[in-house]
Amino acid sequence: MSANGALDPAAAAAAAEEAMAAARAFNIQLWTLYGVGVLVTFLRTYARIKAVGIRNLHADDLFAWVAILFYTSQTTLGYHVGAVAHGLANNGLTDAERAALSPNDPEFQARVLGSKIQIGGWSVYSALMCFLKLSILAFYIRLTEGLGRRYRLQIWIGIGLVIGLFIASIGAILLSCLPFQQNWQIFPDPGNRCQPAVSQPIVWTCFTANVITDIYCMLIPLPMLWGTTLRLAKKVASSIVLGAGIFVLVAATLKTVFVTIDPVNGAQLAGEWGTREAFVAVFTTNLPMIFPLIKAWLTPIFGTSLWSTQQKTYTFNGGVHTIGGSNVTGKRNRRSSSGVQMMHSNFSATDSQEHMVQEIPMQSFKVTGGEPSPRPISPDAVYVTNKIEVTHEYAGEHGSDRGRQYSLDDKW
Repeated sequence: MSANGALDPAAAAAAAEEAMAAARAFNIQLWTLYGVGVLVTFLRTYARIKAVGIRNLHADDLFAWVAILFYTSQTTLGYHVGAVAHGLANNGLTDAERAALSPNDPEFQARVLGSKIQIGGWSVYSALMCFLKLSILAFYIRLTEGLGRRYRLQIWIGIGLVIGLFIASIGAILLSCLPFQQNWQIFPDPGNRCQPAVSQPIVWTCFTANVITDIYCMLIPLPMLWGTTLRLAKKVASSIVLGAGIFVLVAATLKTVFVTIDPVNGAQLAGEWGTREAFVAVFTTNLPMIFPLIKAWLTPIFGTSLWSTQQKTYTFNGGVHTIGGSNVTGKRNRRSSSGVQMMHSNFSATDSQEHMVQEIPMQSFKVTGGEPSPRPISPDAVYVTNKIEVTHEYAGEHGSDRGRQYSLDDKW
């Protein structure tokens, strides 16, 4: 502003240029993150189809693509917050500024449109997070195939929790301000509850729902993983992959803090950090599925030493047996009589990942606190390992030994 109160043209031009540069940078970031998120989902689907075929895809694969539809909607709304509404909504105005705005003023119209976009953005964001977490929980159902009912109950409780908190979030978005049209009212000031970009009921309800469900989803597999007999290094590596949801919590916390402490720029901040949080959520949801694919691509470059850490040998007799099962003797490197078979298994840093191998289910790992399921093992169950080398050793009638070695590569 100049001394006479008029707007300095040079300063105004500089401010406009700076705003345009910031908008361009945000749009580049917005669509880049979106492209990476969609690519990761394509890689997940490619890995699954390559392993089990398109007819054997499951609910978690479907939920991942339903989430992408909401992610597309959120990204589009995020773009329009800056490109059309110019980062404005019905917040961040004094009473005098509200009274001075005419309904025919472009700023007035931009603020009305921005407020409507915020309502849509919060709704789509809540649906996106809901379906991503349903995808995770559906994956856990397959991961725990053959384990005791206790683990399945935890997952179904999680599904109920996710759906219930999603309904609560939608309720806060649609019902915290009544009558509904006050959500885009400019004058008189409708109050914080009717300013959707920075509405405390909306912000904190969505944040609380995310914190509860993110923590719950991480707590389901980690205790089970740490109750196995895997080595510490493998447990840590698998925990990083399965517990990547902590990064979603960090992004959600940052968004909530920035929107709360800066109500003037709350609309723009909600759009920016909502987009970043959505990307992190999409990426971490698909990470357990694409990690073994990345491993397969990197193995020719770095070799198997990057992944394998230990070799275990199990001896068992006849029939279909499982690693850690009741018929495993636990003895190593013992050459036995006819009919005795030895299994050598190479476990890698991704042992906790989903792995489709017909006769080595996850239930065969020693897990504390659970009882084996009395149901027969499903042929489509989820199993945990990366590479299994099976060596059959037979003691012939004349004391000669014969051996055959098989390598079961990763299957999904």
